[in-house]
Amino acid sequence: MSELITFEQPLNEKSRTLLRLSHLFEQLDFFTSKSGEWNVRGSLQALLDITAVLTRGDLKTEIVKELDRFRVFFERLKSSSDVDMNRLQHVLQNIDYARKSLKNISGALGQNLRQDEFLSAVLQRSSIPGGTFDFDIPQLHYWLNQSHSDQLLQMDDWRNEIGPVQDAVELLLGMIRESTVSKHCVAERGFYNQTLSSDSASQLVQIKVAKDENVFCEISGGKQRFTLRFIEVSELGHGKPTERDIPFELKVCQL
Repeated sequence: MSELITFEQPLNEKSRTLLRLSHLFEQLDFFTSKSGEWNVRGSLQALLDITAVLTRGDLKTEIVKELDRFRVFFERLKSSSDVDMNRLQHVLQNIDYARKSLKNISGALGQNLRQDEFLSAVLQRSSIPGGTFDFDIPQLHYWLNQSHSDQLLQMDDWRNEIGPVQDAVELLLGMIRESTVSKHCVAERGFYNQTLSSDSASQLVQIKVAKDENVFCEISGGKQRFTLRFIEVSELGHGKPTERDIPFELKVCQL
């Protein structure tokens, strides 16, 4: 069986923010686990990008509300005889833990990181091409030459404030992605569209297509419908809509 490529498209702003944060936390985890100047620079940039996303003052409230909404949904499942009660209780405990951890953060998310003088200096220069070179920020150059263990201690201190955010984001995305099962579809001549049900909130669309189809998927959508267009990549790197029928796996995550 050919390897599958996954494409995801958020259908609302909340899911868009969750996906962006998850992407940045993955970068942070990847670079932090490795030593060397460029890996440390990568982890620092990911941390700054996360801090920038967290500048929205209402983000903590939105995430807590979303956790509350999910909790209400899963509480209703207790009356169903088809539900694995042990797994359900585990999900509810995770929601409660994530909610409590976020509520325990005083002030806005990432507030202490934005007030950190060192991080602020790096952030101000990072928008300039090559702006974080040695002569621009000598303190950064000094820090990059410390031992990896010392750098990890500092990174752990910075991450301590946003750790609950990562836990909540991954929990929410996990529940959204697992809220439905994949179905096999075919995009006739590379095109597919679908009207969405108004009975439940659609969070995101997930597409999986075989790598050997040599196409990527452009997804557009909103609350009422979504559209897929599969694009072939030529040798010159230019894409054009395929005329072939493309089989794919589809998830419309509604929770």
